[in-house]
Amino acid sequence: MNTTAHSRRTFLTGAAAAGAAALTSGCVASSSTGKEGASGGAVTLQSNLSSPQAKSAMQEVVDAFNKRGGAKGSLNTVASETFRTQLPTYLTSANPPDLYTWYPGSVAESYASKDLLLDVSDLWEKPELAGYSDAIKKLCTDSAGRKVFVPTTYYWWGVFYRKSHFAKWDVKEPKTWDEFLDLCDKLKSKGVAPIGLGAGGNTPWVASSWFDYLDIRINGAAYHRDLLAGKHRFDDPEVRKVFDRWGEALPYFDPDGTALPFQDATTALLQGRTGMMLIGTFFADAAPKDQLDDIDFFRFPVIDPKVPLAEEAPTDGYFASARTGRKDATKELLRYLATAEAQEIYLKGSSGTSLPAHPDAKDSGTPLVAKGRKLIEDAADLTQFFNRDSSDALAPTADTALTRFLAKPKEIGSILTTWQRDAQKIWSQ
Repeated sequence: MNTTAHSRRTFLTGAAAAGAAALTSGCVASSSTGKEGASGGAVTLQSNLSSPQAKSAMQEVVDAFNKRGGAKGSLNTVASETFRTQLPTYLTSANPPDLYTWYPGSVAESYASKDLLLDVSDLWEKPELAGYSDAIKKLCTDSAGRKVFVPTTYYWWGVFYRKSHFAKWDVKEPKTWDEFLDLCDKLKSKGVAPIGLGAGGNTPWVASSWFDYLDIRINGAAYHRDLLAGKHRFDDPEVRKVFDRWGEALPYFDPDGTALPFQDATTALLQGRTGMMLIGTFFADAAPKDQLDDIDFFRFPVIDPKVPLAEEAPTDGYFASARTGRKDATKELLRYLATAEAQEIYLKGSSGTSLPAHPDAKDSGTPLVAKGRKLIEDAADLTQFFNRDSSDALAPTADTALTRFLAKPKEIGSILTTWQRDAQKIWSQ
């Protein structure tokens, strides 16, 4: 990942696509205390990586750490959307978990600005993190200049499909928006719902990928980041253009797109009930391993050739609670998670469709991953994802607006007016 490709809106001045029962079911580390090491227990790693492959891979990483001697870790996996909802509660509770899977950038900054995240600047002086790029270092730094995040993987978004299905339907990857619409016509004529979505149930945020990509293809990545930072308005004419284009594709979306969560939409894609799906590579963790070789993707189509091609390439990793009672042990686990060894263990145990953040770590080496790495490296710019480029607080305004648009596209004028009003309340806080 080069610095040019990673150039993006600064994440350092105030701003990279998750139930209350969680707190009563063992999600908060009850053994933590306010004194360093007083509990003597394992570091609680609160994870949202709940699909079977990812969960198993995380356990392998923790097991490898525990075999090293010294501090111990304990994995606590929470359903992804429950985790997303409860994260602010975890971090502000009196007895918080020690360590969390989540995102760097503006999302981490929003918690760091409230002094909820542990300062791990000293870890960035260690050999495990010394070789990371300046762009990654910047992404993991808060507005006060503190390093608050340790990155471990990154991935890409694309329009995914099964190679055998495209061959059976006698269609090929499109490059332009017009070619994409032609492809949709062909699939629809064969009785296939061309575009799966997966914005139903507890994953309405998936629809933000369509907003993100249409905006960066029409208005550019810089405009998009400024929009999410409140420097433009959601009811601007430029944003209306995004929905005009989206409207051209709406007839080709799966009618169940806003009823199915992305996991079920993934099943529909794999079974050939839908033709393709704009999604991140994480969806592959829910796919049978024997089908991974049949999965391919293409770049979101070009709409305006004059607009530099940006891609969504979110970074994942860990931050820790500032209130942890096991500060040294938590940092020890974080230092291990930053290693090439730990990242390779995770990639081997999961679907292997992510890319390791450590510059010396090996990826899975599959043709799919090689194609994804090239997509990211060739991009003129990178964005993270709607909530990651804005904040977790702004994400529900997008969920509401986009779900309403998908249901009633003719009401786009009032939808954008309401979206701007709701977003303004968040920005003014």
